[in-house]
Amino acid sequence: MDPALEHPLRYALVNELHARPSPRLSAPATAAFVAFKEPKEAANRDHSKDAEHLALLVSRHGGPRPDPEDSHYQGKLGRHDLKWESHTEFVTYMAMTPGLPIRPFDPSAAAIFSSEWQGQAPGKRVAAVLVQVDWLPDDPSEALERLSGWFARDSMAAVWVLDEAAMVASDFRIDADGWMRFAVFVRPGTSEGRIGRLVHRLVELETYRAMSMLGLGRARKLAHRLNDIEPRLSAILEAMTDDDRPAEQMLHELLSVSTQLEAEAVQHSFRFGATSAYEAIVSDRIEALRETRFMDRQMMTEFMRRRYQPAMRTTKSVELRLGKMMERAARAAELLRTRVDVERSAQNQNIMTRMDRRADLQLRLQHTVEGLSVVAISYYAVGLLGHALEPVAAMMDAPKSHLVAIITPLTVLLVWLAMGRIRRRLHHEGSGDL
Repeated sequence: MDPALEHPLRYALVNELHARPSPRLSAPATAAFVAFKEPKEAANRDHSKDAEHLALLVSRHGGPRPDPEDSHYQGKLGRHDLKWESHTEFVTYMAMTPGLPIRPFDPSAAAIFSSEWQGQAPGKRVAAVLVQVDWLPDDPSEALERLSGWFARDSMAAVWVLDEAAMVASDFRIDADGWMRFAVFVRPGTSEGRIGRLVHRLVELETYRAMSMLGLGRARKLAHRLNDIEPRLSAILEAMTDDDRPAEQMLHELLSVSTQLEAEAVQHSFRFGATSAYEAIVSDRIEALRETRFMDRQMMTEFMRRRYQPAMRTTKSVELRLGKMMERAARAAELLRTRVDVERSAQNQNIMTRMDRRADLQLRLQHTVEGLSVVAISYYAVGLLGHALEPVAAMMDAPKSHLVAIITPLTVLLVWLAMGRIRRRLHHEGSGDL
């Protein structure tokens, strides 16, 4: 093959499809599963700490050392088969061992994940699951008798899955040791790969359910903050009908409210988006089980519809409420800006009217000053000409006053004509600049 023909990411993307194969289990078996998440900024966490925590577990049990750059790991740790995966916000560990504990769901089955080791995790535990896989009795009612001693009857869900190849049961409660428990009964002849995929879907179902419900707590806190902000926004909208309230003052108040809403949206957008994505994965995992009713017992779909979906609807409603409030604030801001522009246009119009009046007064004053200027210039011009006419009067043997009287009207006329010509030239040049 010519490397120049290949996209540089082609092989890496294809290998990603096979990077995390499902585990293989044969009944009877026990699987212990834990997931850890950083309380804050989990998506931007230091992944090297996750790799160090994995290496600590592997070194304690003498398994093959993991590659710090990998996002997945599978290895043999004594009797346990360990499967580790790193996700966007969390990391998961699943340890599978053949056989069942002496007591059903004995926490000693998860002894590989010691309390000391879990306490050293860079994040906090968001999921802890024990899964017991056993053969389905010839009479399925015998399995139901065992389930009644393991799970709370009021919340227990028991269903056939994978076209009745197996029966799965759980009460979705956390026991006194901190574990959620699933019981799986498989029919004889079920392949190891199918059992492994079933167990993997169950632990993924619990993990993504827990991750999606992290948005519920954030939604409830946000709802309280929106309850405080909404009256302020409503008061601003009501005040917009009052013409006596300054629009600019209300615009500043609205800006404060909009800033708080934008800050809440930025703070919660990732969590709400992740909640929607995790909810979709939960629905996909339940659908992949292809469950059918087992002896009139509650199905997982029914349990999720009554217990899980209301939490998701609450989260979505708060997210929708935040979006609606932001839209209302944006529309109110647009209206207020329009009102401010109209008020400013009216103010500008008043200013222009006053400027026109002032210009008219200045023009009248200018005309008055021009008339006085003609008289003043003529007066000085006649005075100067009077001195110049003294020799002429002596030669003509005529009184000087007679000559001054003759030139005075002519001087006034000439000055008036000159002033008019200068004014016209100035107006012409001013209009040309405009």
